[in-house]
Amino acid sequence: MTGIYQHTIDAKGRLFMPAKLREELGDTFYVTLSVEKCLSAYSAESWDAFMAKIRTMSKMNQIKMRPLFSHAAKCELDTQGRILIPQALRDFAGLTKNVTVVGNGDCAELWDSDTWNGVDVLETTPENIADVFRELDF
Repeated sequence: MTGIYQHTIDAKGRLFMPAKLREELGDTFYVTLSVEKCLSAYSAESWDAFMAKIRTMSKMNQIKMRPLFSHAAKCELDTQGRILIPQALRDFAGLTKNVTVVGNGDCAELWDSDTWNGVDVLETTPENIADVFRELDF
């Protein structure tokens, strides 16, 4: 998934998902915690692949995954292309009004716009891009 999209979350916790990302995520997808102060949205196919990896792990390692599953929400688009984000997930990512939806390969990330702007400034530098290309052997 690619791109950066600006949207607002309404008083009921609904967020419009960009049409381009809706095509990739599908009508039903999963939103859960991320390793950063944002949320990650995975298509049903990506979520299933993730689950397949989890099933191969030891029980002790599966337990470490509990926060991802206990806080995950199965989201379905309404007729206007919105999803309802549960309050606990909004609180985790600090989503109150302005939300930036960012494509990040196999998932979309949902960021508070002010938080995203700070991250974007730090990450979008020639030095960081060069490091990414080196990591990819590009």
